[in-house]
Parts: sequence; structure tokens; C-alpha cells
Amino acid sequence: MTADDSFSRLEDDDYPAYTMGRAAEMLGTTQGFLRAIGEARLITPLRSTGGHRRYSRYQLRIAARARELVDGGTPIEAACRIVILEDQLEEAKRINAEHQRKTQP
Repeated sequence: MTADDSFSRLEDDDYPAYTMGRAAEMLGTTQGFLRAIGEARLITPLRSTGGHRRYSRYQLRIAARARELVDGGTPIEAACRIVILEDQLEEAKRINAEHQRKTQP
């Protein structure tokens, strides 16, 4: 792997570049919060060879949305379900728009 390969990975939203500590720091939350949303199956961090959790930028955006809801008083389980449903809705909208583009003359 070259240095260019390593840097290009940092642009990949799905590359697990952040440790649990760094992810919690970036989100302004605790590691316990990240564990809790993992247990609620909102996100599943990848594991390093040493077994440490690693998070991608995409996962951090999902976690940030959950934190926003929890900070607003939503229970964590409900917040996780809301975020999952929001994500599914966005995907459905994307698929629908793609389908419409393909079927329009």
C-alpha cells in the first residue's frame, strides 16, 4: 500500500479511521454512549486486529443524529429506531428518484 492509498482511504466515508476515544471526543459524548448505540444495533463498528472498535465517518454522522435526539429527551432505544427509519426513508427516496430517471422518456 502506498501513501496515496492511505490518504485516499481517509476520504472514504466507510473507512473505519476513528478509535472509540476519538469518535466520542469528536461527537462530544462518552464511550458508553457509543457502546449503547452499538448494543441497540444502530451502528456496528469494525474491530482492529487488537479487538478495538473503529468507526467510519458515516457511522459518526449516524451517531451524531442519535445523540441529537437523545439530548432532546428521546430515549436511546427510540432514538436509534428513529435514525434507522430516517436512513431507510432516505434510501427509499434515492431508489425512487433513480427509478423515475430511468423510466422517464
